[in-house]
Amino acid sequence: MPPRAAVSEFDRQIVATHRRFVKAMDARLDSMTVETKERYFAVLSLFVAKLEASEKNLREVMQEMMTDAMTFVLHEMQG
Repeated sequence: MPPRAAVSEFDRQIVATHRRFVKAMDARLDSMTVETKERYFAVLSLFVAKLEASEKNLREVMQEMMTDAMTFVLHEMQG
């Protein structure tokens, strides 16, 4: 197991990356069509719901998210 200082640094990096993600998506919202926003919201809502399911470990959640994400990605590539 990594030392506590390393875990704390990872925590800070994760929080910083989450903030960057939110900032990047906020910057894109105005240029997105309503249809794109609807699809993005559907994916985002699904992922958050999976993360909130505390009975599953993160590995299970990520496997499910990747399966679900591929459906959306393939649809976007075809459209």
